[in-house]
Amino acid sequence: MKKAKIAVVGAGWWAVENHLPLLKANPDAEVVAVCTVGAENLTKVQHAFSIPYGTENYGEMLSNVALDGVVISSPHVCHFDQARAAMTMNRHVMVEKPFTTNAAEARELTRLEHEHAVSIVIPYGYNFSELADAATEYVRQGLLGEIQHGVLHMASATASLFRGERVAWARGSLVEPSPSTWADPQKAGGFGWGQLSHALGLLFLLVDSQAESVFSYTVKAASGVDLSDAASIRLRSGVTVAVSGSSALAPHAKAQLDLRLFGTAGHLSLDFERERVEVHTHAGKTLRIEPAKDAGVYTCKKPVGFFVDACIGRAGRNPASGIIGLRSIEVLDAMYRSAESGRPEAV
Repeated sequence: MKKAKIAVVGAGWWAVENHLPLLKANPDAEVVAVCTVGAENLTKVQHAFSIPYGTENYGEMLSNVALDGVVISSPHVCHFDQARAAMTMNRHVMVEKPFTTNAAEARELTRLEHEHAVSIVIPYGYNFSELADAATEYVRQGLLGEIQHGVLHMASATASLFRGERVAWARGSLVEPSPSTWADPQKAGGFGWGQLSHALGLLFLLVDSQAESVFSYTVKAASGVDLSDAASIRLRSGVTVAVSGSSALAPHAKAQLDLRLFGTAGHLSLDFERERVEVHTHAGKTLRIEPAKDAGVYTCKKPVGFFVDACIGRAGRNPASGIIGLRSIEVLDAMYRSAESGRPEAV
């Protein structure tokens, strides 16, 4: 079978820790090129993963190397230009979250996806989990009836990252996280772009509707980026959603992601911290799964494998599609505008 020829753009901490090792271990993938900024970093990554082609110019790479897919793991504000360039050359893309940093860019990429018949995969690891699969099936079966309201909460131990400090959990890595990506408000740093994007990806996996308006408050770090977010969303379907996000989780605690959906026929609880998926119907029925051990622990293995499969034409249903990414970015775009204006903002 033909191997997928993959390039990685942006060989930062997460690409080096997750994407590149998984791609190198996948028998159906061949990492043929890497593009990253800084000659020393480029040489280091190229050597560590035995990648034949390396450059600091992604346009040059796209022109010179035969590729099936491009993994874009660069700073947030670079995602749009790099994904657009790859897609217009008919390459599949896996674009790290946040998908883009404004709604207009996300709409353009989803348009290009159809125009060029390529796939967009966003590595929302939670969306590929056993827990999300079970919740998706309960919703598909209609057990909730018409969804009317949701509560979405996420918390992680990332405050130091957004304050621009060196983080203990990345020390000793081949490449450490750059504060310029995470703690600069001019470069889409902050909890919303960097973390809440995960939670919104999960919401729009289960709720098939576009946002209409968003009202929000944020708590900011001295760096100027948001450390915590509170938002109210109204979807075009009439569904209302209360959103909470915080970077202030204690470092030793398990990450929190909790989605509750309330419908005319029942409600669903999806809780990654407690590894729980339950539905209670108004007719008196209770359904729950018995998840595997550590089913709620975050992992980003499956999205990478799914992307390789997409590049060779054998991927199935995409739980982290461009449309899901677009809907998430529409909320984040309006959320940040609302935090500045002090009023609800239309999508």
